[in-house]
Amino acid sequence: MEILDAIILGIIQGLTEFLPVSSSGHLELGKAILGDNSVPEESLLFTVILHFATALSTIVVFRKDVWEILSGLLQFKWNEESQFSVKIIISMLPAVFVGLFFEEQLEAFFGGNIRFVGFMLVITAVLLYFADKAKDTDKKVSFKNAFIVGISQAIAMLPGISRSGATISTSVLLGVDKSKAARFSFLMVVPLIFGKIAKDLLSGDLTSNGENNIAMGAGFIAAFVAGLAACTWMIKLVRKSKLSYFAIYCLVVGLIAIVYGFMNP
Repeated sequence: MEILDAIILGIIQGLTEFLPVSSSGHLELGKAILGDNSVPEESLLFTVILHFATALSTIVVFRKDVWEILSGLLQFKWNEESQFSVKIIISMLPAVFVGLFFEEQLEAFFGGNIRFVGFMLVITAVLLYFADKAKDTDKKVSFKNAFIVGISQAIAMLPGISRSGATISTSVLLGVDKSKAARFSFLMVVPLIFGKIAKDLLSGDLTSNGENNIAMGAGFIAAFVAGLAACTWMIKLVRKSKLSYFAIYCLVVGLIAIVYGFMNP
């Protein structure tokens, strides 16, 4: 992997992580266009590294929220912060289950299958379209909703299904306020990514041949910087703009990907 390619992919990850357009799907499209011939395992490793970078940028942007949650937990009371943390844990369960028992099957989808990514982007477009028609409320995420949203997050582990799009849309369709849905969506993935990194470190799955270490490092920095710049701007965009705009974008990109995939099998 060339350093320039890694930087481009890092920027793609940083910019698309906070929009409901599937960052993993765009990474797979970017890899295919740039001619990345990595095996699925190495491709997934690079994807995880870039997600780790944007998770760090999420913590920086939401540092006040994270501090409030941690401070509330230290009170050892059943307060709002404790309840929010439990909801985050509940939302993680489906994705943890998929990651533990279907990891090999999941890795197979990260091998540059553009047609599959295209079809998943079309599904994301449909989901965003229906979510856009839902009425906005001031409802918070409940414990039951947290688990349902967690199922959406697990499904969104497939490249092309937007994680933020799936989780925000599911929350909105359940009647949750869009601002609260966006906040919960961005915070719920942070411990999941750190858990994935810790698991891979302990199991040795993050080993590299050494040749791509510099490129992966460059991609990490690019994703982190792009994530910092994009998060503050794009979170407002997600909260205020109509999801139908993103639905149209995903539909167009998805159809282009499908056509490209058939023309370049």
